Amino acid sequence: MNIRKDGKIKWGIMGTGVIAEQFVADLVHTTNGEAYAVGSRREGSAEEFAEKFNLPCAYGSYEELVHDPEVDVIYIATPHPFHQENAMNSLRAGKSVLCEKPFTVNSNELELLISMARKQGLFLMEAMWMRFLPPMVRVKQWLSEGRIGDVRLVKAEFGIMSDWDPEGRLLNPDLAGGALLDVGIYPVSFASMIFGSSPTEVWSTAHIGTTGVDEQFSLILSYGSRRSACLHGAVRLDLKNEAYIHGTKGYIHLPSLHNAASATLYVNGEEVETFCDDRAGKGYSYEAEEVGNCILNGLRESPMMPWEESLGVMRLLDEVREQWKLQYPFE
Repeated sequence: MNIRKDGKIKWGIMGTGVIAEQFVADLVHTTNGEAYAVGSRREGSAEEFAEKFNLPCAYGSYEELVHDPEVDVIYIATPHPFHQENAMNSLRAGKSVLCEKPFTVNSNELELLISMARKQGLFLMEAMWMRFLPPMVRVKQWLSEGRIGDVRLVKAEFGIMSDWDPEGRLLNPDLAGGALLDVGIYPVSFASMIFGSSPTEVWSTAHIGTTGVDEQFSLILSYGSRRSACLHGAVRLDLKNEAYIHGTKGYIHLPSLHNAASATLYVNGEEVETFCDDRAGKGYSYEAEEVGNCILNGLRESPMMPWEESLGVMRLLDEVREQWKLQYPFE
């Protein structure tokens, strides 16, 4: 790994879409990393991206990007079906990987990635940026301190009214479109953060639209001992996109789930504390900082987003899609 004298790792960006732009813009708020190179399937797109963000290197192929000897870690911001291939090629080239959610399309793909990361001795993490935001960290602190007593119920949702575009990413089965993998993974990961990634029972329902993807879904997960989660997701329906955690002494409310800027703690019906985030940028810097810290300290996985949890979530998503009899054409 080529760490500069200032102790920063060098990021290679795979993809030039909106999420890649937001991630690179936020890297300036980290203390341990910098954007160095970008790769795209079109050289012109890579050059435009590099010029916009003042990156030293632009490549017209992903292959060139992962073989740049100066790059330490690859951030993968390509469409869902390509995550496994892109991450695998990066790991084989000796690069650590931060891969956008969903990590892969199914658990079999993720198992192969984890196996390769172990073999290569490289860092690998799912880019579930929500989990690293300061309000989420504070929520976990409140829970560990027992502030709301025994946690019994989690309610979370994320839904958007997307434009009707059958060929677009959200509604196209060839691109693993639908609510579950795109927006639904946020409430599922939130429940996993609180109860773990392996519920004992799973009930679900979904509306499969005319393009063959899930436009809307609801899940009820049981974790035993009177613990359950009620989760919703949609790509053709606006939801409030909030979350609640209910315990025997009180509850926690997050007005926004996926990009949480605040969290409020209620005990015995009274508001006792509100934590507000004064972040600079969108908030992707927190997950990037975690990746840098892990790599610089020789870790292969993050204790905040470990492989086994990401794998458990992906297995749960597989089970839910099996209930719906929903398979993507390429599976």
